[in-house]
Amino acid sequence: MSERRARPENANARRSVWRRALTPPQPPSSRTPPPAGEPVSAEQPEVAGVVQAALYRDGVRISSPATLADTYRELLDQPSGMAWIGLARPTEGELLSLAAEFDLHPLAVEDAMEAHQRPKLERYGDTLFVVLRAARYLDAPEEVDFGELHVFLGPDFLITVRHGAAPDLSAVRRRLEDSPELLKLGPEAVLYAILDAVVDGYAPVVSGVQNDIDEIETEVFRGDPEVSRRIYELSREMVEFQRATRPLVGMLHGLIAGFSKYGTDEELQRHLRDVADHVTHTSERVDGFRQALADILTVNATLVTQQQNAEMRALAQAGFEQNEEIKRISSWAAILFAPTLVGTIYGMNFHDMPELSWGFGYPFAIGLMGVVCFSLYVIFKRRGWL
Repeated sequence: MSERRARPENANARRSVWRRALTPPQPPSSRTPPPAGEPVSAEQPEVAGVVQAALYRDGVRISSPATLADTYRELLDQPSGMAWIGLARPTEGELLSLAAEFDLHPLAVEDAMEAHQRPKLERYGDTLFVVLRAARYLDAPEEVDFGELHVFLGPDFLITVRHGAAPDLSAVRRRLEDSPELLKLGPEAVLYAILDAVVDGYAPVVSGVQNDIDEIETEVFRGDPEVSRRIYELSREMVEFQRATRPLVGMLHGLIAGFSKYGTDEELQRHLRDVADHVTHTSERVDGFRQALADILTVNATLVTQQQNAEMRALAQAGFEQNEEIKRISSWAAILFAPTLVGTIYGMNFHDMPELSWGFGYPFAIGLMGVVCFSLYVIFKRRGWL
């Protein structure tokens, strides 16, 4: 591949000292090309490695190499061509091969290998490295699925490294191939189209989350016991969504600020400004969602507390009523106990028992029972037990 360096006049800059920091790449493995006429889709998360590679000249596809080696060779034969290489969860050998061929910075290659990066934009010489977080809404589980996309952009190449199912770059490729006047503007046009696709993919997520929040509000006031868990899970997804959209606002404004410095085409400037407007709107919506979920969680906690207080009051009222019944029963039991005690003593029928021969003994016993019962009744009545 040494003769490739004679292509662009600045191509010698690619073979910088950074290449010596790379591990010698493994030779790319040969892959069986797809059957003739069968399109290769980029929306196949289970397929790792090279998803699709294509060479373009003047906005028109001129070749579809099956392997990285074929791509390098055919790009060498097309001095005015552009290579667009799409990969899905590539192997380390494939990334190192690309790094050696296009002189990609080791730090950027390391980020692309490990994934789990925040959205960012880094410039290494004449190569731009962009990290994007795509999102899609899954209707069945009602959750947001996040993917990660790494883009290497050079003078005559664009490499996409996808971790996850989103975004559907095959649709981006088809749209650009249907607009050769835009595609012929080069790798920068492809980057802006990818940015547009990622940001457009946020719209269904925003709509799905809005529906979820509306449902959660209904469940909160209905007293659904599972709603707290749903609020928490959606709040965590909004944190991830915010991490995907908020840095993108700054990235796009940074690109806009560099229009004059890098001589960006006016049509691309319009596209990027439109994308920046959309992502700003999306970021504001996500911030609103987080605040709304926080408010809903507070309302739910208040409603749960009110329900618990109502239940405690009901239990206390039931206990109070039960206590009142017990006091009434205990009062009447005490009143009835007095005559029972007197009658029991006088009913023992002992011969030497006092007052047995007294003529007033019976009236006295009856009177004593009445006085004791009446006295107890008055006492309990004053205490509110009866």
